[in-house]
Amino acid sequence: MKTIDLRSDTVTLPSPAMREAIYRAELGDDVFGEDPTTNHLEKMAAERVGKEAALLVVSGTMGNLVCVLTHCARGEEVLLGDRSHMFLYECGSMSAVGSVHPHTLQNQPDGTIRLEDIKAAIRGGNVHFPRTRLIVLENTHNRCSGRALEPEYMDAVAALAKEHGLSVYLDGARVFNAAVALGVDVKELARSVDSLSFCLSKGLSAPVGSVVCGSSEFIAEARRSRKVLGGGMRQVGIIAAAGITALEEMVERLEQDHENAKRLAEGISLIKRLSIDLSNVQTDIVYFETAGDRPTAEELVAELGKKGVKILCVAPSRLRAVTHYGITAEDIDLALEVLGEVMKGA
Repeated sequence: MKTIDLRSDTVTLPSPAMREAIYRAELGDDVFGEDPTTNHLEKMAAERVGKEAALLVVSGTMGNLVCVLTHCARGEEVLLGDRSHMFLYECGSMSAVGSVHPHTLQNQPDGTIRLEDIKAAIRGGNVHFPRTRLIVLENTHNRCSGRALEPEYMDAVAALAKEHGLSVYLDGARVFNAAVALGVDVKELARSVDSLSFCLSKGLSAPVGSVVCGSSEFIAEARRSRKVLGGGMRQVGIIAAAGITALEEMVERLEQDHENAKRLAEGISLIKRLSIDLSNVQTDIVYFETAGDRPTAEELVAELGKKGVKILCVAPSRLRAVTHYGITAEDIDLALEVLGEVMKGA
């Protein structure tokens, strides 16, 4: 039985070109700055997003935490969305590890945070308050249906931050998906933020790794933050090699994932007792809901799994599917056929 795994774009396997690049990678000790493949990836990544320098880290979670630790001192405050990945899914790391205070603001359905809400949340100089230091945005926004934030919105938040002496960090785990969906150069989404990170191991299909980008001064400090977290790696060119291939070969093909996501969403909309807002499907993430008491999302996931289709349950009646490298249009059609059969028999 064929397995169609739509749980996440993190389940991607490296392409043949990546495997070859890993095998042939030139290696050195990256803690000494002597791994040529890693140095090449970091220079390439920085240029790609329009920043001065970059730093390879193990994961998106590490990248997010490295940036918070670099921007903020103990007891300072971060403004971020109440549906952001950093708030919901990273073990409270900014407070647990960095003693940094998260101040959540309401995410709108499109993933934005209203400018007036951000402005109202910025603390004054009262000794009772933590100092507001950083604003965090997420693009694309996972829990907001994978929606892409427009460059103009990013610029407006950055302008507000500058007015109040704050920095802006972009959790850009899927920022290349955003750029492809909006039809813009990724530099337009990064131009006004002080720092950002993006994942190599999601839609770009590398086996591991994320890259933090910012000014040369920021990256020098971020390297220290990474060391504190145990993230100093040695012959890490075996990871960086796949990342180089990802940036060279895997960005433009993200459009295929977006097309497959729309194909999946349109098919779901035709299945009775399933509900989906097609206007929210912009990139590779598809959220939908079961109608009525049965089946629950958990029951539906279990039945689909028995037939080789894997998706995620994210709430009692809410599910998520993500398209990615390795998933074809034919796979989408088969998944829809199985989903229809399961719902008909439920």
